Amino acid sequence: MKFRLFRRRLTISSPRMSVRSSLPWPLRWIAGALMLGFSAAVALWAFEFGKGIAGLDTNAKEELSELRQEVASLRVERDKAQSISNTSGSLLTAEKAVQEKMLSQIRQLESDNRSLRDDLGFFQKLLPAGSAEVATIRSLQAEVLSQAQLKWQVLVIQPVKGAPSFNGKLDLTVHGTQDGKPWMMTLPGGPQTLQFKQYLRVEGVLDLPPQAVVQSVTAKVIEGTAIRSVQTFKL
Repeated sequence: MKFRLFRRRLTISSPRMSVRSSLPWPLRWIAGALMLGFSAAVALWAFEFGKGIAGLDTNAKEELSELRQEVASLRVERDKAQSISNTSGSLLTAEKAVQEKMLSQIRQLESDNRSLRDDLGFFQKLLPAGSAEVATIRSLQAEVLSQAQLKWQVLVIQPVKGAPSFNGKLDLTVHGTQDGKPWMMTLPGGPQTLQFKQYLRVEGVLDLPPQAVVQSVTAKVIEGTAIRSVQTFKL
């Protein structure tokens, strides 16, 4: 019987045995965590130490600083380019407006020149052949723009083709009443100088005194002391 028991303990059919540690499992977990943390700290230190030895960290900082400077420079250049672009746009707009105004003035001058040529051709047809007149008033117009202004216009021509240059003066006199009494006025600066060869259109605006009523306007073309032409326009 004893032999059987002894043999059973030595064979596979003997009962299982287990070895247990005397350290509790919470302490084992804490020990494991400390070991893992220590290992991670050592690995991080080794990584940083390796970067320092290789110079990678220093180069990265320098490159980052250079990149920041380049970005700041590019921003400054972008702002300058934007400012130049805005200024150029404003200048182009202003130049376009000036060009349009000049074109309008040129068209107006061309229209005025055509009107003057038409007037001259019409008046030349009305002149008798062989006329010896030097300078003649062919048109006198006057218009009261308001109670304080009078617009006038005079067309003077030389009826002889190829006539020499005329040098004279234009005298303008306004007649009417002021406060019910006779009143008159002339050009503020005196007679206006006339210099032309074939024709000349002269115009202006007079400032009227208060309570003045214009009744007529008289224009005179004077050469030296001689009056060459006189015309009156009644309002």
